[in-house]
Amino acid sequence: MTVLRPVDEVDVNNLPAPLAALHDRIEVRTSPASRDRGTELAARLLDAPRGSSRAARLGGKDPEAELRVALRQAKQLLEVGEVLVVDPVPHGERTRSRGGALIERWTTAAPKAGVR
Repeated sequence: MTVLRPVDEVDVNNLPAPLAALHDRIEVRTSPASRDRGTELAARLLDAPRGSSRAARLGGKDPEAELRVALRQAKQLLEVGEVLVVDPVPHGERTRSRGGALIERWTTAAPKAGVR
């Protein structure tokens, strides 16, 4: 993923907390992004099985889900200094519906499923 920080400001030996928590399970590398657009931050699980099914990703059972969440949070920490949180539930009470239940389920799985 591309991080809007110069390469010398992204130290693989001093990673943001979400990635640092996985330090013994991941390999991390950095390189300059094309056209001076920051730094490419790449991480991979050392013991990851090859490929993951779409159903596993959407169901939150993908082994790489934790890494995707950590990368996304690390990007936010490096760029803005905090992890941004969106609360999908509006304030107050609302009537339960099938569509609402489906949206709640998707918003719960989305951070781990990644954008595909």
